[in-house]
Order: sequence, then C-alpha cells, then structure tokens
Amino acid sequence: MNSEKGYLVLCTLSYGDIYGQILIWLLGVFLSLGAGLALLAASHPVAGIGVIVLIFVLSLPFLLFAFVTTLFSHISLVEQT
Repeated sequence: MNSEKGYLVLCTLSYGDIYGQILIWLLGVFLSLGAGLALLAASHPVAGIGVIVLIFVLSLPFLLFAFVTTLFSHISLVEQT
C-alpha cells in the first residue's frame, strides 16, 4: 500500500503582529520629516533634503527586515494526515 503524505504550508501572520512595527516606523519617519522640513525652513535646504533622503534610505531596509523576519517566524509546515 502506497500512502503519500504531503505537507501543508500555514501562515499565521495577522495584522496585529506587525501593527506595532508600522506605528514605530511611521513615528520615526514623521519626526525625521519634521526635522528635515525645519532645516528647509531655516534656510538650510541642502541639509534638509539630505536629512529626509537619509532617513528614508536608512529606515526602509530595517522595515523590510522586520517584516520579513516576522513573516518567516509565522510560516510553518504541517504534515497532512
């Protein structure tokens, strides 16, 4: 008798798992944008644009890393019976 069993890929990730990460990232981005806009208004346009670009360039990889690691920790293989 040949009985083949497969595996089921389950993802238990919910919005509540990443909600805190999104809120903290948005808080940091808005504070940084505020600082950059303040520099723009204080007749330092190059520094203001530099701060804004630097924040986005540095924060997006960390956000991606946080989302991907959270997703991977919620994926599991379950043997089907």
